[in-house]
Amino acid sequence: MQAVILRGLRHAYRSSTRSERTLTNVRVDSRSAVRHTRCSRAYSSVPSSGDRDRTAVGVFSPTAAAIFIATGAGLFYYFKSEKESLKKKKEEELASKAYGRPQIGGPFSLLTHDNKPFTEKDVLGKWTLIYFGFTNCPDICPEELDKMGGAVNALEKRYGTAIQPVFISVDPPRDTPARIASYLSEFHPRLVGLTGSYQDTKAVCKAYRVYFSTPPTAKADDDYLVDHSIFFYFMDPDGQFVDAFGKDTSMEAVVARVEKEIGEWEKDGRWKM
Repeated sequence: MQAVILRGLRHAYRSSTRSERTLTNVRVDSRSAVRHTRCSRAYSSVPSSGDRDRTAVGVFSPTAAAIFIATGAGLFYYFKSEKESLKKKKEEELASKAYGRPQIGGPFSLLTHDNKPFTEKDVLGKWTLIYFGFTNCPDICPEELDKMGGAVNALEKRYGTAIQPVFISVDPPRDTPARIASYLSEFHPRLVGLTGSYQDTKAVCKAYRVYFSTPPTAKADDDYLVDHSIFFYFMDPDGQFVDAFGKDTSMEAVVARVEKEIGEWEKDGRWKM
């Protein structure tokens, strides 16, 4: 009897042990399945090399290409804006230089010492030095014309015939074209002499703000004195006033001022030799 009971207990023990082992294996297998599932999900989030190749455009990704295009467009508009800004600034600087200058110069119509018509349009495109005087002037006019001629000679070495000297008579009754031609032969060979009627002379003197005292009714054989402004004008190729040089201005100062103005025009691209 005891032997039967012992065999029964042994059998029950073995059965329970096998059940526990089976349950343990099931739990282990479940955890392995979970780990396997997690690993599979983790690896599935990494794109394959084929996927990476399909999302590239040449050597750029779509995002890099977009950034590159946007940067290029931005630089283009930036430099375009800067160019327009510099252009506008230069125009304003030129305008500011012109603003405030006295309104000197304007239309006129006279005759040359060769008895040919000459107007303000004949000096356009050149730098002009204009002196107002008269042939009977004893000392000041010859001195100023010598100074102007010396300046032109110095400037010719660098600029050739770009500077045109002009003499305008303020004594129309006595200063005929023939008399002016004889008078100017003692000065610079390219000096152009101009004369005209009293009304024409008055008009050009008014335009250039030149004072002169020649009587309106004076005749060539009358005895009279002429008083007038003692300086000559420096005009640009557009016919605009640049500067005026008085009796105390040296020839060297005239040359330096002309060179400075031409230099500024060359820098701005407005003048080329």
